[in-house]
Amino acid sequence: MKRILIVEDDRLLNKTLAYNLNVVGYDAASAFNAETAAELFAGASYDLALLDINLPDGSGYDICRRIKTNDPNTMVIFLTANDEERDQLEGYEAGAVDYITKPFSVEALLRKISAMFSLLARQCPAREVYDDGRLFLDFSQQNAALCGQPLTFSAMEYKMLHLFCENAGVVLTRQRLLERLWDVDEKYVEEHTLTTFVSRLRGKLEAGGERYIKTVYGMGYQWIGGRMK
Repeated sequence: MKRILIVEDDRLLNKTLAYNLNVVGYDAASAFNAETAAELFAGASYDLALLDINLPDGSGYDICRRIKTNDPNTMVIFLTANDEERDQLEGYEAGAVDYITKPFSVEALLRKISAMFSLLARQCPAREVYDDGRLFLDFSQQNAALCGQPLTFSAMEYKMLHLFCENAGVVLTRQRLLERLWDVDEKYVEEHTLTTFVSRLRGKLEAGGERYIKTVYGMGYQWIGGRMK
């Protein structure tokens, strides 16, 4: 679910936007001043910020610059009554992707946001993630956690985990694992190396007693966790 922060001191407009964004499936939060916006950004990440420029305790331009410095992937759209060209240029220079002058149609804004997220999804490869609520594996970013605690895996361990997760429930023979993980790179290793890698993975994944990799004697191994999302 995409998270959106609305930074707007007009409470009626802020609440109207939050309501409509939540209705269509976004997770919208509200801030009515720069101080609250800074606190919310410090505690969470957002996919999009809708920023008013003239806030009672600060400038939307300054907030935008801080956002883009700390989280460059957060998109920013300015919502403002300032319609001078120099104001728009400053907004783009601060890092905004769009500049919408008030008054505006809420429906048109919703369509614009939807189109922006759709375009971004087409441009960016989908993240390959496994998450069962206990074990989290992000193969795109190569980071992992177990019960909220970070896990460290080598590049080959991530490669093996990815192969297991994309073949959840399938018995992968030792020969197939060796061919997919090492022979493809012309790195020929003994079966003992495979056994060692599987043992290391189990030591990291199953420390709390939960089983993820099942040994199928005489054949190979089977991932008995869920599938990647």
